[in-house]
Amino acid sequence: MSPTVPRSPGLPGVLVVMPAWNEQDAIGSTIHDVTSTLGVDVLVVDDGSIDHTAREAMRAGAVVCSLPYNLGVGGAMRTGYRYALRHGYDTVVQIDADGQHDPRYLPHLLEALRTRDDQPGADLVIGARFAGEGADYQVSWVRRMAMRMLAGTLSRLAGTRLTDVTSGFRVANRRAVEVFASHYPAEYLGDTVESMVIALRAGCSVTQVAVEMRPRQGGVPSQTPFKAALFLGRAVMALALALIRRWPDVPGDREPAATVGGLP
Repeated sequence: MSPTVPRSPGLPGVLVVMPAWNEQDAIGSTIHDVTSTLGVDVLVVDDGSIDHTAREAMRAGAVVCSLPYNLGVGGAMRTGYRYALRHGYDTVVQIDADGQHDPRYLPHLLEALRTRDDQPGADLVIGARFAGEGADYQVSWVRRMAMRMLAGTLSRLAGTRLTDVTSGFRVANRRAVEVFASHYPAEYLGDTVESMVIALRAGCSVTQVAVEMRPRQGGVPSQTPFKAALFLGRAVMALALALIRRWPDVPGDREPAATVGGLP
């Protein structure tokens, strides 16, 4: 049986998806922060946590899908996109469970999806930390150089300037959701980069909106300097593979319906 979806009267077509792994100390305040800022529904994909992440998320009013073991952000997000598609949502917002993504920027990201002055809106909007308000976000020089290389390659592919292609603060419209529900990468840690290549290859447009990151709201970060370096190495590899692999030419190429992580 699928969980009951508490439709929000504020933004009924928008679903916030939070992939969460051992975030019991931050998840509750993060959910309250999002729902008090905007009237949106929240789905927490508990990615095999061994703490009380799922319990705290439910106490905060979110719908929770608990995966049987840790699949990584890619697997958790594909679950979220499939849930959104099957429950009739038109827009999916990805927000980290640790509270670093400020929901006050959400209206600006959502606005970038909309057509204005006969100019079509984007299909995928990235909350960029290095594009104005977040330009002073501090990372190591090695990581910054690798991110610049990734951003330069994807900017050429997208036909627009992108500065933060590894950001997990994102908004996708129905067209992109249909692509990601079937093809969001779950194999390795390059999901943010590879997913953007998939979206572009499928004909989706991508843009960015400047955001500013906040300190973690609770808990202990799982990423160490070694893990950060490993992530960037895998992201570079993911980009190289994504550029040569074949992806769907048009959105909507869905896989047959199946049960994923307990969802219909």
